[in-house]
Order: sequence, then C-alpha cells, then structure tokens
Amino acid sequence: MDTDLAEHRTRRIAGKILIFLPGFALIMSAILKFAHVPGVVSQMAASGFTDGKLTLVATLEILSGGLFLSSRTRSFGLLMASAFLGGAICTHIQMGEFAKAVPPSILLALAWVGTWLRHPQVLWSSNSSRSLAAQRTERLAASKSA
Repeated sequence: MDTDLAEHRTRRIAGKILIFLPGFALIMSAILKFAHVPGVVSQMAASGFTDGKLTLVATLEILSGGLFLSSRTRSFGLLMASAFLGGAICTHIQMGEFAKAVPPSILLALAWVGTWLRHPQVLWSSNSSRSLAAQRTERLAASKSA
C-alpha cells in the first residue's frame, strides 16, 4: 500500500511540474509580446503578426497559460493551449522554420503528459479496451435482468 501511495504522490508532483512549465512559458512569452521586446516583435512581424494581431496573439497566449495553470479551468486551458501551440507549430512549418516548430511541440507534449500524470482520467478512453457504447449496453442489460 505504501508503494501505491508513494507512486501516486510521485505522479502528482511530476504532473504539477510538467503542468507548470508550459503554463509558465506561455505566460512569459505573452508578457514579452505585450512588452514589445524588439526581438520578439521582429520575429512575429516576419510571420505576419503585427500591431493588433500581435496583441491578439499575446492575449490568447496569456489566457491559455492562465486557464491551464488554474486547476478549476485546466481542461479548458489544455484545449486552448493545444490549439494555440498547434497554431504556432503550423505557422513555423508554413514559414519553413522547422527547427522553430520544436519548442512549441515540446511544450504541447509536456502539457499533455503533465495533465495525464496529474489527472489520469483525462485520457479515459485509453484506459478501456471496450467502447463506452459497449459498457452502456452491458449496464442496461444487467439492469433489465435484475
């Protein structure tokens, strides 16, 4: 029993760390965009994100990171962070910057692995070899026979 408790504790701590890293990275990246750091602004302008678009990207980025870091909104934050980071990956690939697509890919993987470690039920469909429909059918048949 102690090993189960220790394993559970280890999963929770590792999950918290892996959730914090991409959430913090998204928020810090947004702050750099809001602060109009010259290097960041020039990189974003090269991808076509200037003025209002840059502010929109920074807003979506900080919103995604904040929602993801809050345990109450984590599932929605994971969805938003996944969409945001997926867009970043696509933008870099479209621009032919394949190496620059690696960091958002790593952040996305960390976000999903961290969420899975902290909240294993997130990937509930992978825990069962039977479909949800089959499980419902079995429960319905069992309740009719009772």
